[in-house]
Amino acid sequence: MNRVIVVVFLILFIGLSAHSKMITGEVQYNVNTAREDLASVKPIDYDRENIRTNIFDKNRAENINALLKGVTELKDRTLAYFSDGSYGVVYKQNPLEVYYYGSDGILTHNEKRDSVNYPYKAYKYNVSGKLVNKSLRTSEQESFIFNPTGGLIAHWLGDKCFDENNNVIMSRKILK
Repeated sequence: MNRVIVVVFLILFIGLSAHSKMITGEVQYNVNTAREDLASVKPIDYDRENIRTNIFDKNRAENINALLKGVTELKDRTLAYFSDGSYGVVYKQNPLEVYYYGSDGILTHNEKRDSVNYPYKAYKYNVSGKLVNKSLRTSEQESFIFNPTGGLIAHWLGDKCFDENNNVIMSRKILK
């Protein structure tokens, strides 16, 4: 009887272990599967009032100072600096929004995310409300970015951004 209980326990343990590995396994994407995934859902709507409220970076001086010192984590926000002089701001009170500013502190784009857990989809709008790109963020290190009709704009891998011909077109600093 004890052997039967041990055998049943082992079968259940092995079965549950195998099942849990399937659930937690990583999803692998390539350009085509990322494009298909993004095409299967409707983009998140643009919020004109939110753009009007954030058209100027009210924290520009502090943000630029922090970025020049290599600091990306502030008390209420996270920053990202790009090699073209632009920068991004994510406020911790609303991690589903990203505000992209030019070096002058004027908003150039607003991005809306469907989640903060990878993989997630993001939709980037210009200040007039036109969808300029949609992306699939598969991890902290990798993103696929497409134009509104599904053409590949860029593939971020680590600190480098590649075009469809695998040429580096931009870089970023990822600080921990």
